[in-house]
Amino acid sequence: MFQGSMVAIVTPMQKDGSIDKNSLHDLVEWHIASKTDALVVAGTTGESATLTGAEQADIITTVVKQVNKRIPVIAGSGSLSTQHTIELTSHAKQAGADACLIVTPYYNKPPQNGLFEHYKFIAEKCLIPIILYNVPSRTQCDLLPETVARLAKISNIIGIKEATGKLERAQEIAKLCGKDFLIFSGDDATAMDLMLNGAKGTISVTANIAPRKMRDLCAAAIAGNKQLAEKINNDLMPLHKKLFLEANPIPVKWALHEMGLIPSGIRLPLISLDAKFHSEVREAMQSAGAMDQLVTANSGISS
Repeated sequence: MFQGSMVAIVTPMQKDGSIDKNSLHDLVEWHIASKTDALVVAGTTGESATLTGAEQADIITTVVKQVNKRIPVIAGSGSLSTQHTIELTSHAKQAGADACLIVTPYYNKPPQNGLFEHYKFIAEKCLIPIILYNVPSRTQCDLLPETVARLAKISNIIGIKEATGKLERAQEIAKLCGKDFLIFSGDDATAMDLMLNGAKGTISVTANIAPRKMRDLCAAAIAGNKQLAEKINNDLMPLHKKLFLEANPIPVKWALHEMGLIPSGIRLPLISLDAKFHSEVREAMQSAGAMDQLVTANSGISS
């Protein structure tokens, strides 16, 4: 169920920061039409850090209902609080999400045993497939392979989004956890190499802008077609890099607005992309053929 190009979808907002459900609806339909393999909702790219609990729950419920099992929906439900994570994860299960993506607790700096107990407690309380999410560059908390191996023995902890961008880290996790434990890239620039070495897909920022090419890239890499994967990846590499000129999701939301797919809103403390980066992101979008991938049915998306 969980493989391929899994878009870490943005949360569209109006200029005042209010959530634009009409644009969210249209984005979801665009991704389904573009053959995106799964939606990751209310994650980092979805600005989970500035969503209220009620907003996060509502977005998850809304998307799950709209998708109606056409593709898997993975709900972002992690926080720095174990109890709050349980509340969000329980809601996602009740809403019908297919799995939850749970980031390591940020700011607290728990030790490895604390991380193990955190995830173990959540998994025991919330019987839904759980994907661990390790992104130490943002959280200052690194879930080490040995701890992942301990957690992999818990039946409903099914995989990890590994966002260190280090191939050797993913290889070590695979060795310790076995072939049934799913490894997903959380770093678009190195995702192809990870998939060519056994990862089952990527939870992608780039897929927001170029969903069809990301889907084709993932399919080729997972199938072991290195030549085709490299060809597609070369077109996408400028996007992989330029979408992180400023903190995610600043560049990707600017790019989607530039494409006419969402309004310009983003929540403080994040702000719109600095004008000095506009030309670089535009060039990356052109290199990826992003404007050519728009679905004509989306012409009514609010801007």
